Formats: sequence, C-alpha cells, structure tokens
Amino acid sequence: MTTTESRPPADGPSELPGPVVRTTAGAVRGRRAEGLAVFRGIPFAAPPVGEARFQAPRPARPWDGIREAYAFGPPPPQDLGLMGGPGLFDVPQGDDWLTVNVWTPAPDPAARRPVMVWIYGGAYKLGHAGSPGYDARHIAADGDVVVVTFNYRVGMEGFAHIEGAPANRGLLDQVAALQWVRDNIGAFGGDPEQVTVFGESAGAGSVAALLVMDRAAGLFRRAIAQSVPGPFFSAALARDIGTALAAEVGLRPTVADLSSVDPRRLTSAGEALGPKMPQYLDRWGRAAPTVTPFSPVVDGEILPAVPWRALASGAAKDVALLVGHNRHEYRLFAALAGQLGQVTDERAGTALRLFAPGPGGEAAYRAAFPGACASELYERVQTDWLFAMPSLHLAEAHRAGGGSAHVYELTFPAPYDGGALGACHGLDIPLLFGTYGKDLGALLFAGAEPSAEALALSARFRSSWTAFARTGDPGWPAYDEQRRLVQVLDAEPVVAPYPEEAARRLWEGYEFAPLPLL
Repeated sequence: MTTTESRPPADGPSELPGPVVRTTAGAVRGRRAEGLAVFRGIPFAAPPVGEARFQAPRPARPWDGIREAYAFGPPPPQDLGLMGGPGLFDVPQGDDWLTVNVWTPAPDPAARRPVMVWIYGGAYKLGHAGSPGYDARHIAADGDVVVVTFNYRVGMEGFAHIEGAPANRGLLDQVAALQWVRDNIGAFGGDPEQVTVFGESAGAGSVAALLVMDRAAGLFRRAIAQSVPGPFFSAALARDIGTALAAEVGLRPTVADLSSVDPRRLTSAGEALGPKMPQYLDRWGRAAPTVTPFSPVVDGEILPAVPWRALASGAAKDVALLVGHNRHEYRLFAALAGQLGQVTDERAGTALRLFAPGPGGEAAYRAAFPGACASELYERVQTDWLFAMPSLHLAEAHRAGGGSAHVYELTFPAPYDGGALGACHGLDIPLLFGTYGKDLGALLFAGAEPSAEALALSARFRSSWTAFARTGDPGWPAYDEQRRLVQVLDAEPVVAPYPEEAARRLWEGYEFAPLPLL
C-alpha cells in the first residue's frame, strides 16, 4: 500500500494537514481548521457517467493509500439560473460529482456526537455542497456536532423523466449519501444512531420525500425542513415535461438518446424550457408559472406518495420533525423578476385565481386581507402556495400520523435596502450557517457587517437546530392543533400562536396532491 504525501494547504495558513480516517472505500486525510477537522470531496458513490449515466448510484470505487480530502468535489451539471449557479465560478471540474464533506470537532470514534446532514436547495436544478454559503464550521463548532454536506444530481441528470431510467435519481443519491453516513460517520466522531437531516427549499422538499421513502427508512432519526416547496409531480406530468425537455435538444426522452449528449451540455434543455413554461399553462397547470421543470415525481415506487398523505398515514411517526418557513418567502423571486411594487391588480387577480385554494379563492383572499395592495396579495398567495402552507401542513400531517413536530416562522427582515425584502426566501441559510457575506447572504446582507440583532438570531438558529439534533427539542413547545404554538424568529424571538392565522384558515383542509397533467 502506498501513501500519498500531503500537499501544503491550498486554503491559506489557517488550515493544516490533519488526521487520517479510514472509510469503507479507503483512507482519507483531512485538514485542521479553527479547532475542527475538515474533510472534503470524499466519494460516496461512483461517478454517474458512461454506463452509470441516468442510473441509480453505484458504490464508490475503492482506492489504495491515503486520499487527500482537501478540496470539494466538482458540482453536478446544472442550470446556472438567476442566482448564478452553485455559488462558485471557480469550481473544480470532473465527473466525480457524488462526494461528501465532513466537519467534526474531532474524528474520535468514541465521541459519538450527533450528526447533521445538510441537503442544499436550488429548485432541484442547481446547487453544490461546496458553495461558500454552506460552510458548516460554525454549526459544528458552536453545537459540538458532526456536520455532513454532499452533492446530489440535479436537473436533467437527477430529476428529469427519462425512459429506461429510474425516477428521482437525485433522491436516490441522497439515500446513498445517508448510507455512507451510516457506514462511515462513526470513524469521524459521529453517532450513526443520532442522525438529523436538514435542508432548505428543494432540500426541504427532499427531506419531506426521504421521510416517506422505504429506501431511507432507518437512516435518520430526526428531520429539519426549512421552507418546504409544495410542488411534487405526478408521473403523467413528469413524463410530459420530460418529453418537452428532450425536444429542446432535438431528442426523445430516452436513456439511449440523451446519453449521447455531454452532461454539461444537456443542461441547456432545462435552461431553454424554463422561460417557456408559462406557455404550457393549459397542460401543466400550476407547475407552468414556476418555470422549474424539475420536482420529485410520485412514481409509486421510489416515492410512493406525496409526503403529506404518507405522513398522515404514519409513514414516519418515529422521526421527530422541525419545520417552518419565512414570512415573505416569495418576495425574493418578485425582486429578482423586477416586480417589487410593480404588480397590477389584474396580475394579482390572475395569481389569486391560479394559486388560491377552492373556486372562490380570489374572493376569499381579498376578504381575508382587506388592506393588502395588489403586490401584497400577489406575494402572499404565492408565498402560501409554494412554501408557507406546505410547511405548516407537513407538521399537521405528521401530527395526524402520530409523530411530533415543532414549527417556526422567520420574521426578521433581511438588511438589504432597508428591509425591503422582508423575511424572504433563503434568508435562513446565512443566518443558520453564519455566512452573511457569501452566496445569497452577500445580497441579503448587502455586503455589510451583520447587526448585533442578526448575530444573536444567527446564534439562536444554531443553538436551536443543534439542540434538536441532540435531543429532539429545539427549545419551544411542540405544535398542536389546540394552541398552535410556534417559535417566531425575529430580533426578539417569541413563542406565540401561529402568526399567519388568516392564511391558515384559507388553506384548512386543502390537500397538497401531486400536480396533474391537465
């Protein structure tokens, strides 16, 4: 067996060659940084290219000697999107997309610390665990926990419906990463019996899906879902969208056809179709205005049912759940589209008729929010349909199935432009990770130093999340249908009845079913 000599640290003098840990595939050497041992770019599955393209993940190839786990693995091919892709313009290249990263106070097998496994969001079409905004050093150090992040396939590679390929390949990657955690995290100082999955946006939708997937059963004990998106595709809708995606590159939606296109070029299919999706409103219904042609597919096999229905039937009653959303989720998307303060009453009415529940949804919303202007109604109904009500209903479904759930709402406004974006989508990420100047945090915090209130709230996020990972109790009462107590996260956090009662009543009894093909 040969040993690879360690190179000088590439990330600056704060990082030094660190300990060696043996995984099931081979030994890895990490780095020491700021009191932690950090390991990056460890393969948890083989590169999904060649014969493995569009297939379920396969075991990682073993290696001899000591592999230097110094650099993040390359991101999966993806749509760059409005936010500029994975948050890194100088990213590593290659096919080894399926890698994990570990932050640990010490790789001591006797330590058995709680383990937190992060799943990034990005509309199921972009994301990369190596993005600076997901630097987990503060969570690991402040909470004395082991944090794992990982890459999974997105977009065409991970979620498009392709004949001859399993559905939900991105979710299967997530299961493979959790299996790697089960088999290896003890050597890094973690307790494989105390695993918490946590994720935001599409990552939260992934957490919701994992809760009800047979393949994921037993791989985690607790789950944190931040801003759960409502859209899940029916098999018929996914098939129709898959056909349209393939047509964008002049091919059929088959493994044989699409395998002929380089993965990095195939991303053009999603990039081209997204802006055209509103034209398919009569076929794709509510999925069309999202301009996101990828979502988990309720295929009846890998994903047997939408999470809300399966949880209400007791699918994950033994898994503790922490779930919540931000008050002004949709305002970020309105701002990116240049719509802040520009929405007409006619446009608001169109959104209300499309997204509000029930045939009288528009009138019900206008009556429930009589003082709201057109822009506020436009944002409110899309915040509710996309994130707020799916998140609240996930807690209620879990409760109905015999599980316990803690609920929060983030109401602290992002500092950008004097708070104009409010508590918008994604603000919880820099607050949780403490990465105020990175990725989305750089926009939301406007490049300024965070205030004392922001720093205190950030510390509160980490202490609550890590306490939940350790004990199942984030520090406030569990949600129930009588008191409906939630943690309101603001400059002065308080426990109060769910603040969005008017919206909750509008959506009471609504079922988040798979989006159909019309």
